[in-house]
Amino acid sequence: MNNYIAKTVFEKIKKVTKIKKLFLHEPTLSRLELKAVNDCIKTGVVSSSGKQVELFEKKLSKFTKSKYAIAIINGTSALHISLLLCGVKEKDEVLVPSLTFVATANAIRYCNAIPHFIDSREYDLGVDAEKLFKYLKKNTIKKNGKCFNKKTNRFITAIIPVYVFGHPYDIPGIKKIARHFNLKIIEDATEALGTKFKGKHAGTFGDLGVLSFNGNKIITTGGGGAILTNNKRFAEKAKHLSSTAKLKTKNHWDYVHDDIGYNYKLPSLNAALGLAQMKKLNKLIFKKRKLFKKYQKEFEKDLNFKIMKEPSNSKSNYWLQTLFLKKPDKNLLNKILKFNNDKRYRIRPVWKLLNTLKPYKSFPKMDLSCSKKISYKTINLPSSSFLIK
Repeated sequence: MNNYIAKTVFEKIKKVTKIKKLFLHEPTLSRLELKAVNDCIKTGVVSSSGKQVELFEKKLSKFTKSKYAIAIINGTSALHISLLLCGVKEKDEVLVPSLTFVATANAIRYCNAIPHFIDSREYDLGVDAEKLFKYLKKNTIKKNGKCFNKKTNRFITAIIPVYVFGHPYDIPGIKKIARHFNLKIIEDATEALGTKFKGKHAGTFGDLGVLSFNGNKIITTGGGGAILTNNKRFAEKAKHLSSTAKLKTKNHWDYVHDDIGYNYKLPSLNAALGLAQMKKLNKLIFKKRKLFKKYQKEFEKDLNFKIMKEPSNSKSNYWLQTLFLKKPDKNLLNKILKFNNDKRYRIRPVWKLLNTLKPYKSFPKMDLSCSKKISYKTINLPSSSFLIK
């Protein structure tokens, strides 16, 4: 029976895509990107100072309606800088879902801070805000307006909710938690460029938001990311820290640095690629949504599966098309993954829960039973934009 179900998934993907070999997600590149990169090379300005970077930031700001967008070398570095901006210090705790890519927790450790793993909900794979609120009420205490973990006596500084596979989470619920427990919100919107909740762009609800333009994202700069914020002080500090904390001085040849800075600014060459990709973004989102409808049509009547769709009051970019088994079944999941990968369809499961990884086994966590269920039922399908004409 499991072999039959695995083959069914293969046949449905094949019917939707009509392609014999598929990776999970590939960039959509053309002569437009080639020209943009060549034009940048001709100027001789290919590193982190150039008009392409400034223009790319302006385009991102306009598209997301964030007052400020700071282009960074990748999403992980953008998370790192955002944590520093929020005042996260050594041994502080930061609430982070166990169901996310490892970079989210890694950025916390770059600050020598402590990831505190929290549960997700099955519907949208976002943080279960209702469950988390009850957990924090029971397990934390307020001292001088700050939230402390009763067990560890450590300060809980911030929360990092994640737009998993591009879909919105319970944003009102997270904002309620942040107000009640006095937490900073850093939105991990690395997968969510183009996603909106009630007409407002992902990454613009908290104190800071982070985007990624890795090669597998909806648009790419090769490598790259951005910080979104409406806070002028945060924006100026982000630019400063990501540019090695170098001060502007009377003599341009002087090297004066007033803080521990990071060489995190996005190079002009990458920004040039990003500018060309931005011209396609609305079309790419349209194709993603169209691809979802084709998959939905194939799987909606199959009793073994449920296709993941955007929550109400939202518009998702459908970065990765996602399939759920109706019931968690690790053996069936592995059978489907092996069969399809053997057939050169590079489908994948969700990430291994972070609390199960060797570097993170000893860190605090709440009950993660729902995240565990999700890990035994979730399949990402081939999602490249070019699969739709």
